[in-house]
Amino acid sequence: MLSPSRFNVLGTAVSAVDYAGAGAAVLAAAREPRAFAASALAVHALREAQLDPLYRRRLNSLDLATPDGQPVRWALNWLHHTGLGDRVYGPFLMRDLCVAAAREQLPVFLFGGTAVTLARLQVALRDRHPGLIIAGVQPSRFRRITVDEAATDARVIAASGARLVFCGLGCPRQENWVHAMRPLLPVPLVAVGAAFALWAGERAMAPAWMQRAGLEWLFRLGQEPRRLAGRYLVHNPLFLLGLLHQKAGGAFPLLPGEDTSPEYWG
Repeated sequence: MLSPSRFNVLGTAVSAVDYAGAGAAVLAAAREPRAFAASALAVHALREAQLDPLYRRRLNSLDLATPDGQPVRWALNWLHHTGLGDRVYGPFLMRDLCVAAAREQLPVFLFGGTAVTLARLQVALRDRHPGLIIAGVQPSRFRRITVDEAATDARVIAASGARLVFCGLGCPRQENWVHAMRPLLPVPLVAVGAAFALWAGERAMAPAWMQRAGLEWLFRLGQEPRRLAGRYLVHNPLFLLGLLHQKAGGAFPLLPGEDTSPEYWG
């Protein structure tokens, strides 16, 4: 199966895809199984990629990079006339994939977050998706991991029998992780952002109308003003300025994929 087409948004190749297309691409890799790296990219990720060329190269090497935020979807439609009717939000993509995994008996692995979050998440997922097989979990170490540790993690995941791995390390750590682990695991790795905390019930989800209006950032800012003020009040205007520059013909080169770093987050 061919991966969805990708288009340049501020130098990052973002997939012009809906939930059905994204889910089909991931599930095709899970059924075979074969290596596949995916992430749901919001404004934060695209801004980080602008500031860090190595991270941008890693994003551009992913097999699938969905428009997680409405502003990213709007950017695809405005710059490239893709006609997307909705974003592909990481938590909802995870939900849809869990529905399919439960139906097809494809075991899943959960990587990232704290041990407490993972315990709550397992209960919530089993309640929400009867029949879902959770092959294993691994909390984040909240530090850089070595090549040997990465190899150990890959062996544990492979031995679990998982056919689909969800990563919830947060941007940019999770994209670095799925990029680095892709050569080590012949199954799809999907970075899903805040999905672990949301489905575990540790974080509230923005009302549907705020999500549709692209105001989820405002909801999150109200929840965590100190931590998120710099991200949203600085990066969001700069993202908009960048789009205006690109629309006017400004150059944002698509850097080619980059080899795995010797150390990365886990």
